[in-house]
Amino acid sequence: MMNILVTGGIGYIGSHTVVELINKGHHVIIVDNLSNSNIKTLNIIENLTNKKVPFYQKDVTDKQALLNIFNNNKIDGVIHFAGLKAVGESVEKPLMYYQNNLMATITLTEVCSEYDVKKIVFSSSATVYGNQTSPMNETMKLLQTTNPYGETKAMSERIFQDIAKADPQFSIVLLRYFNPVGAHSSGLLGENPSGTPNNLVPYMTKVAKGKLDRLFIYGNDYDTVDGTGIRDYIHVVDLAKGHVAAIENLTKGLDIYNLGTGKGTSVLEMIDTFEKVNQIKIPYEIVERRPGDIATCYADVTKAEKELAWQAKLSVGEMLKDAWRYESNI
Repeated sequence: MMNILVTGGIGYIGSHTVVELINKGHHVIIVDNLSNSNIKTLNIIENLTNKKVPFYQKDVTDKQALLNIFNNNKIDGVIHFAGLKAVGESVEKPLMYYQNNLMATITLTEVCSEYDVKKIVFSSSATVYGNQTSPMNETMKLLQTTNPYGETKAMSERIFQDIAKADPQFSIVLLRYFNPVGAHSSGLLGENPSGTPNNLVPYMTKVAKGKLDRLFIYGNDYDTVDGTGIRDYIHVVDLAKGHVAAIENLTKGLDIYNLGTGKGTSVLEMIDTFEKVNQIKIPYEIVERRPGDIATCYADVTKAEKELAWQAKLSVGEMLKDAWRYESNI
């Protein structure tokens, strides 16, 4: 049993990971500035787990706030989610993304070093691969990413790699994950971004509920099976369990793992599956491509399966059923 600080633990992936950590007997402390999350999620986490979870509404870029948290809690390891994450917004506001995401990584790691907390799992992204041939594997040389969000993840990865080289006592895992979707099976915990969603599935569920008129598909002229973008969609609960496996299997030095299913699904295939499993039609309109998007992106997950004994188990149909159950509840 570990005492684990989860930054961004009220957010979509963070909250599901907190639930899975507690289910495995770990003690969790959350820090989150609530910039893209809702404090009500904390009550849901506590109700689902029957545990009181210490929570700090602080920004991870605030060093003094972090020092106070580390001073007041025994912390064995950190899972670092906190960061801005919208690809389109990062293209429009690159400085905001570099400032926030890199300073969060640097400040957190400084405080970890000061308190001798040498176990870190970092929430990275498949965007670090840039526009390369799928399946993407961890040995690939990273090219220039296609957007500032991806670049902040790649730069954070390089910071962690340098830290691991400089101090061999660190145990760091970089998790490059693909496209998290779905929700907790209770229907109480899921993805509910403020404003218009940037990601396909929450956009789809809001259209299905009538909150938005139609789904916009950004480009149907990619070199794919039906012209729409192909992504590796992974159920958020499978992804959360991947984080638990990562922090429970840390070894000295630095490791990198892809978390995905190893299979790609196109936007039109996702719409078709959603309509079938939920018996709801999704009106959509094809519009121009978004800057920074690529045609195909899916994972080679061999390494995570072998070294972490972890595997994604839930299907696209289950992801979309769970996503709709959650949307229907809110």
